Amino acid sequence: QVQLVESGGGLVQPGGSLRLSCAASGSIFSIYNMGWYRQAPGKERELVATITSGGVTNNFDSAKGRFTISRDNAKNTVYLQMNSLKPEDTAVYYCFMEVVSTGGYLGVWGRGTLVTVSS
Repeated sequence: QVQLVESGGGLVQPGGSLRLSCAASGSIFSIYNMGWYRQAPGKERELVATITSGGVTNNFDSAKGRFTISRDNAKNTVYLQMNSLKPEDTAVYYCFMEVVSTGGYLGVWGRGTLVTVSS
């Protein structure tokens, strides 16, 4: 079994910053792509940013210029640094990893962490 646990969400004022973390645990041989998604109330889940095993990043429209994805392979952890937060960034943020484990090749989701941007 592989589990992902997110942390770092919370309430922040507009213009503020938060850093999300997502750590994988379990019988892991390697992790390929990692990513962050988010789902706002009443909306579909959308892709925020991805990072390959080699560190190549891709930020999607909602994240460009404000969010930075990074990873620590030694810790099986992915991060999302979010700056200049706006009320429209309010959502549940989910991490996703492509993991090779004793169970084979898996796509694994975290349970989500809530980010609320409000004054």
